[in-house]
Amino acid sequence: MIKRYLGILFVCFVTATYAQEEQKQTPKPTTGQVFSAHYARTYQVAIRYNDYDVAKHALYNLLVENPQNDSILYSLSLLYVQNQQYASAVLSANDILSVKPAHTGALEIGGISYENLGLKDKALERYETLYLNTDDFQTLYKIAFLQFDLKKYTECTTNIDILMGKKEAEELKSVYTLENNEQKEFPIKAALLSLKGMVLKEQGDKEGAKKRYNEALALAPDFPLAQEKLKNMDK
Repeated sequence: MIKRYLGILFVCFVTATYAQEEQKQTPKPTTGQVFSAHYARTYQVAIRYNDYDVAKHALYNLLVENPQNDSILYSLSLLYVQNQQYASAVLSANDILSVKPAHTGALEIGGISYENLGLKDKALERYETLYLNTDDFQTLYKIAFLQFDLKKYTECTTNIDILMGKKEAEELKSVYTLENNEQKEFPIKAALLSLKGMVLKEQGDKEGAKKRYNEALALAPDFPLAQEKLKNMDK
């Protein structure tokens, strides 16, 4: 599964597979096998030197030679996300999901890409399916914030309560950017309390919202989300 929020590590190489195939070949491999081995090595070298255009070109050629290999298409999807080509990432991820509906990597790529394209309802669908397959804390955390953005306050509140009851809520951190553009980690529980306050504010419970923001600030006095929401409470 793709590691979270911080960006995507793509260590999805197909070279080993082709190297094994080459060892088994007769002295006269087919033209397709020769091309596949060549493009696999090209991909590996291009990734090593961060030349993503060449890596993508190699994957295209590998995919043409091996259309049944979904790991190649997955590697291509990862490159699209890395290069912020979200429309292409969605299309390639959807092709994987048409064959393997529970492919966790493709589900997450779809969620990330739809969100960056501004299609939050589609992103929510992908993350919800991903959560059903993984029971992952960070995925449910993402779902809760998307539900707030989509004004699904009842569902958002339910998921906040689920998250707050998990041990990860006491252990994990979330990263926020401060005014000086410095990034800093804060307890994820402070973010969840702030989100609960945001929901209460939208539901007209200002006192309840203030209480949640202050609880978040008790955990992390400089937590920017709670500070901002408390400051703008009456707007």
